[in-house]
Amino acid sequence: AILAAIDIPAQLGGGIRDMATIETWLNRGLRRVILGTVAVENPDLVREAADAFPGRIAVGIDARAGRVATRGWATETAVSATDLANRFEDAGVAAIIYTDIDRDGAMGGPNLAATEALARAVNIPVIASGGVASLADLQALAGTRVIAGAISGRALYDGALDLGAALAALR
Repeated sequence: AILAAIDIPAQLGGGIRDMATIETWLNRGLRRVILGTVAVENPDLVREAADAFPGRIAVGIDARAGRVATRGWATETAVSATDLANRFEDAGVAAIIYTDIDRDGAMGGPNLAATEALARAVNIPVIASGGVASLADLQALAGTRVIAGAISGRALYDGALDLGAALAALR
């Protein structure tokens, strides 16, 4: 229903664990599919999908204190966010969506240091997620010159961030 109602690119992640589901969503018009838990549990699937759908597969890395969490943040792993991102350097992944779990929805600003460090450690574009709450946050992310984009949810819902004003200010 969302895809039918919009005319802008959209991406989707969450619970996608096989090629058939990836293909189904991409055929429905998504710009990208985000693979998270499966990137830890079945990295070969990420590689296969990135090869089959160039530019349309992103890896979602959700981390708490630098360590990857999977299965809706319920399972903490010993894998560092940077190590996981590095595993996909040669896979053709379009982007890394990096979410700092402790910042997500907290309206306290993104973890700029960790996000920038990850972006500098890999050649894959990194998109910041978690805590992006203001135009100042977006400007700080852009100021790093290595973070490729940002995702904001609650700040948009709550009206703390005006998307039109942010886009105009960051052009």
